Amino acid sequence: MKLLLDMNMSPDMVAVIAAHGHDVVHWSAVGDHRAPDALIPSWALNHGRVLVTHDLDFAAILAATGAAGPSVIQIREQDLLSPDLARALVNAIRLAGPALEAGAVVTIHDNRARIRVLPFLPRAAD
Repeated sequence: MKLLLDMNMSPDMVAVIAAHGHDVVHWSAVGDHRAPDALIPSWALNHGRVLVTHDLDFAAILAATGAAGPSVIQIREQDLLSPDLARALVNAIRLAGPALEAGAVVTIHDNRARIRVLPFLPRAAD
């Protein structure tokens, strides 16, 4: 799978994820660290990459716009340098691969993953 790690993810994760056979780049290697949030998912979509982030803004942008991509993996853990996080991320990619390829937001929290298919459907009025 082709992945783009957001600036809030450690560049050290690139080697860990790549060791599991994924094509992964860190935003610092391909873009400006001062880039506005809107540019990062656009770049990921144009380059066929899943965005891996600790930021909630990207899923919110997808929800607000009804966009079908790019796929996003949201990390909701506090320790972004934990070896357990790397294992949870690799495992989530393996399990959610087809959904990520089709368009999804995968949230990783407490070593569990939740998958939501894109585009998000509007909620019915109460």
